[in-house]
Amino acid sequence: MSDAQIGVVGAGAWGTALAQSLASDGSKVLVWAREPELVDEINQSRTNSLFLPSARLADTVRATGDLNDLAEVPVLLLVVPAQFLASVVSGLPDGVRDLVLCAKGIEARTGRLMADVAADVAPTAQLAVLSGPTFAHEVAAGLPTAVTLACSGGEAQWQRLSPLIARPALRPYYSDDVIGAEIGGAVKNVLAIACGVVEGLELGQNARAALIARGYAEMLRFGLARGARAETLSGLCGLGDLVLTCSSTSSRNFSLGKALGEGMSASEALSGKSSVAEGAATAPVLAQLAQRDNIDMPIVDAVCRLLSGEAPAAAVVTQLLARPLRAEQEPGI
Repeated sequence: MSDAQIGVVGAGAWGTALAQSLASDGSKVLVWAREPELVDEINQSRTNSLFLPSARLADTVRATGDLNDLAEVPVLLLVVPAQFLASVVSGLPDGVRDLVLCAKGIEARTGRLMADVAADVAPTAQLAVLSGPTFAHEVAAGLPTAVTLACSGGEAQWQRLSPLIARPALRPYYSDDVIGAEIGGAVKNVLAIACGVVEGLELGQNARAALIARGYAEMLRFGLARGARAETLSGLCGLGDLVLTCSSTSSRNFSLGKALGEGMSASEALSGKSSVAEGAATAPVLAQLAQRDNIDMPIVDAVCRLLSGEAPAAAVVTQLLARPLRAEQEPGI
């Protein structure tokens, strides 16, 4: 049993950073970690050398390896990789609680967004999505960060959650567009891979800026077709997150793309990594959903070809540049 008012499910870099931010005012935070050795390290040394070695955790952060210890915690931030969300949520003890989804992705096997996954597994939970331009090491260090907190329960849920999540250096902004918040985070991971390829091929800043703008157009087309609002995708959880992760090797997806651009295969670039590049799993299913719904997403398609090894990076870029010329607001690259 825990007297913490908020828990973090997942002790990767982002989960650890969120736990540290939430504990920065002395609040008690309970963190679930899959690895027994990591549970011991957090509790004994206040560090996470595996995923976020730069952080020194507050004394009010406690770790557990037993999901049942979260039974009495009313608000849980789910920070496990998107492809494992269903299995982890299914292991949570039953109860009416707020589940805040922090993973950015689409379930590869089913094409479901994370809110759909969680709703199917935990139908009594009230769902929200926390998403935005966030590098874990900066959040853990207490540097200023703004995010979208999209609440399926509207303003009543926002009034309940925002005081528990907001801190002087972590500023949430309200939305009720859960679909938009999810799509922004999922699509930007794939586009970040593409921007990393531009870096790896040394194509320059002009090319990167063009790719961000054209990639955002793809995000907008896909989001609007799925019921998202344009203003959500132009905000923190869409365009804001896209700009951040398309410009730094602190982004795992950008780093993956950079390795692909430098000639490494996807399997080589992904092997031996303790953290997950969510865009690698999201890209194929995103492309399938777009094709099914007749949504033109050439940059996403190009990332899929790179990840599958269908063509080298330079050839894929040449194919994109050879597409027919068109009006800027017309679908396509």
